[in-house]
Amino acid sequence: MEVAAPERGVRTPGLSLPPGIERYPVPGGGSRAVEIHAGDIITVENREGGQVAELVAFTPAGAGDPGLIGASGNTGPDGLKATLMTSVSGRGVARALGAAGFDLGRARAVRVFADGARAGDSARFTAHGDGLLVIGAPGGPMTPDAQDTVTDLLLWIKRADPAMSRGAHIAPDPLADPLIDRNIAPGEALIYEVPKGAFIQVLDVQGRECSDFQAFSARSLDRGIPREIDPTATRSMTGRVYPKPGLAAKYWTVDFEPLIEIVQDSCGRHDTFGLACTARSYEDMGYFGHVNCTDNINASLGPYGVRPRAGWPAINFFFNTLLDADHGIVTDEPWSRPGDYVLLRALSDLVCVSTACPDDIGPANGWTPTDIQLRTYGAGQDFRRSIGWRKRPEDDVEHTKETGFHARFAAHTQDFVDYNGYWLANSFPGVGTLGEYWACREKVAIMDLSPLRKFEITGPDAGALMNACVTRNIEKLSTGQVVYTAVCAEHGGMIDDGTVFRLGDHNFRWIGGSDGSGLFLREQARRLDLNAHVRSSTDQLHNVALQGRHSRAILTELFWTAPDKTALADLGWFRFTIARLGGFQGTPVMISRTGYTGELGYEVFCHPKDALEVFDALWAAGRPYGLQPLGLAALDMLRIESGLAFAGHEFDDATDPFEAGIGFTVPLKSKEADFSGKAALLDRKAHPQRKLVGLDIDASTVPAHGDCVRLGRVRVGVVTSATRAPILGKTIALARVEAIHARPGTELEIGQLDGHQKRLTARVVHFPHFDPAKSRAKGDYGA
Repeated sequence: MEVAAPERGVRTPGLSLPPGIERYPVPGGGSRAVEIHAGDIITVENREGGQVAELVAFTPAGAGDPGLIGASGNTGPDGLKATLMTSVSGRGVARALGAAGFDLGRARAVRVFADGARAGDSARFTAHGDGLLVIGAPGGPMTPDAQDTVTDLLLWIKRADPAMSRGAHIAPDPLADPLIDRNIAPGEALIYEVPKGAFIQVLDVQGRECSDFQAFSARSLDRGIPREIDPTATRSMTGRVYPKPGLAAKYWTVDFEPLIEIVQDSCGRHDTFGLACTARSYEDMGYFGHVNCTDNINASLGPYGVRPRAGWPAINFFFNTLLDADHGIVTDEPWSRPGDYVLLRALSDLVCVSTACPDDIGPANGWTPTDIQLRTYGAGQDFRRSIGWRKRPEDDVEHTKETGFHARFAAHTQDFVDYNGYWLANSFPGVGTLGEYWACREKVAIMDLSPLRKFEITGPDAGALMNACVTRNIEKLSTGQVVYTAVCAEHGGMIDDGTVFRLGDHNFRWIGGSDGSGLFLREQARRLDLNAHVRSSTDQLHNVALQGRHSRAILTELFWTAPDKTALADLGWFRFTIARLGGFQGTPVMISRTGYTGELGYEVFCHPKDALEVFDALWAAGRPYGLQPLGLAALDMLRIESGLAFAGHEFDDATDPFEAGIGFTVPLKSKEADFSGKAALLDRKAHPQRKLVGLDIDASTVPAHGDCVRLGRVRVGVVTSATRAPILGKTIALARVEAIHARPGTELEIGQLDGHQKRLTARVVHFPHFDPAKSRAKGDYGA
C-alpha cells in the first residue's frame, strides 16, 4: 500500500501508509504481538506461500479467546509457543506476555493456511473487542536436503478508529528503556548531555526530514576550548564522504579525537559538507527573519559558554547532498522514510545538540518540515552494528545480519563490510590479502558465502517455471546436478546470475546474488499461472566455500555419504550430494562442487544452528593442509583472473549475457522452449553492439571499475573489473568494448584523471586470463 504523492504522477513506494493502516512483518519462525480494538479489520498475508500462521487473541482479562476475532479455535498454540523460545522476536513477545500475566499455554489458537497456500493468499478477521493479538509463523530448522523452509507473514491492521492508529506518523517504540525521549518540532533545537558509552538515536518520525547534529567534548567545554565534530577532519580520517557502521564509523574533532561512532543506520544517505541552515542563506533567497538551525544551535549552546557563529558546521543527518557533473553541490529530497534513524555511541562525555530543520522553501525536507525524535540509552545496551537494507523499496527496513559462521571469521578480523544485508569479511590482516590469495591458489582457503540468496522452487510446475525464467535448458538438468545460468528481463538485460540445483523431479533450489531474481521467479509463477511455490531460504541455509587443490582431501576426511548418494571422492564438477559430518548420525549438509575462484572447490551448506560445528571441523581438518580464511578483497583478485562475472561490474539490467561474457549460458539453438528475454536475446546476438574482453595493461597502475576505454580521443568501452594478477605478474582488466574494437591484439588506452590526461596503454586479449581451459577447477593440477 502507498499514498499518492503531492505531485501528480509521482509514486513514493514505502514512504507511508494510508491513515489508519498498520503493517507488521512477522519473521519466519518468529512472532509478533499487537494491540487490537473493537472493529479493527485484521488481515494476515502469506507473503511467499506454504507458510502456516497461528493466532491467539487475548481479552483484557488474559483469556485466550478465538471469538475475540470472530473465529473458532480448537488447537493448542504449539507452533506459536515454539517461536517464543527459538527466535529473537518470540522472546520479546514472551516477555510482554509474562509482564501482562497472559498464559499462552491455556489459550486456543486459530491456525490458518495449509501447505498448499499460494504467495499472496490472505485470511481476514474482525476484532469484536479490545485485546492483544499474538501471531506466529511457526516452523522448525530447515534441513539441507529438504525444502521445509519457514517464511515471513504480513499482518495488516485497519483501525476502526484511525485516531487509535500507531501508523507511520507516530514514532516507533524505543530500542530499549530510554534515558531521554524528546520530540523536536520543526524549527526547534534540543541541547542534551550524554555520558561516555551511552547511545543516541536520531529518528525521522514522518520521513524526509533533516536533523542537524553537533557534539562537543565535555572536557573541552570545561577547559574553555570547545572542540566539536569537524566534518572535514571526519572525512579525512575515515576516507569517506560520511561515516557508516563498520571500520570507518567515527566522527572526529580537529584535534583528531573521536567523539562518537555510528552503530546503526537505516537510511544510508547523509551530509557532511554543508553548514546547518543559516540566517544568511535564507536572506540571500529573500526570506528575511526565517527561523534557522544555526541560530537555534547558538541559543542552545549559550549556557555552555560557546560563542555564537554565523554558520555551524554540523552532521546533517538525512540530508541528501549530491555533486553534479560540474562539481556543484546539489540538494534533493532525503532518502529517509518514516521511522528511519541513526544510532550513535558516545566515545567521550558529550554535550550534544539536535535540530529538526525548518527549511520549507526547498527539497531538503521534502518541502514540508516535520518532527525528529531524540532518544538516548544507557551504556549497558547491546546494540549490534547494522546498515539498513530493503529487498524492495516498499518493504520494511532490515538490519545487517551476522551469518551462522560469523563468530569464527570474526576471531581473525574486524574488517567486515555490508554485503547485501550481511556482514562479510573483507580481509584478514593476520594473513594479508595476498596471503589469502596464495593460500587459495596453492593450498586451500575457506570463505563465508552465506549472503547468496537461496530460493526453494517446488510444486508440479516447478520445472516449467524454471525453464521459463532462466536461460539454460532445465529439461536437461538431472537430479543431483547444478547448472550456472542467467535470469533476464524481457528486453534481454540481466536480472541476476546464479546456479540451479535439481533436488527432485519437481524440486529445485535457486542460488543467486540478489533477492530480485527470487521475486522475479515468484512474479512469473503468478503471471504464467503455474502451480509452483517460490520461497526464500536464505536465512536457513548458510554456506562456506572451501577452495583450492586440497579441498577434496579435507572433505573426504570429514563427511560420510549414504550408499545411495554420490561419495565426495566421486563428486563431479557441477554436481552436489547430501552428506553428514562424521557418520550416519552426524549433522546433515549439502555439498556442491562449485566455486568462484577458478580452483578445485566445493560449497558446504548447512542450517545456521550447525554452522559453528561445521566450520570447526573444517578448520581443524584443514590446518595441516595450510587452510586460511579468504575475504572479499582476495576473492575479487581470484575471480577477475578467472574471468568470472560480478553483478554491478560485468552485468546489470542493461547488459545482456553476451555482453557480460557469459553467452555460453544462453543456448538459443538447443533450447526450444520460450523463456524470459528470448526474443530480445535472439536479436541482440544477431546484432551485437558490445563485447566483454580481457585487457593486458602495460602499467602497474590498476584502473578502477568505470574507467573509460578509448581509441584515440574516442570512448569505445568501459573497464568493468581490474586487478594486479599475482600469478601472472601483470595488471589485467575485464572491459566491455564496442564489438568492432573487440578483436584480440587491438591496441587501446584506459583513460584516467579526466579520461585524457592520463592513459594506460593496453591491448585486447582473450579471457579468462588465467587457466582458460579451467583445468584447475576440474581438479587437474598436473604433477
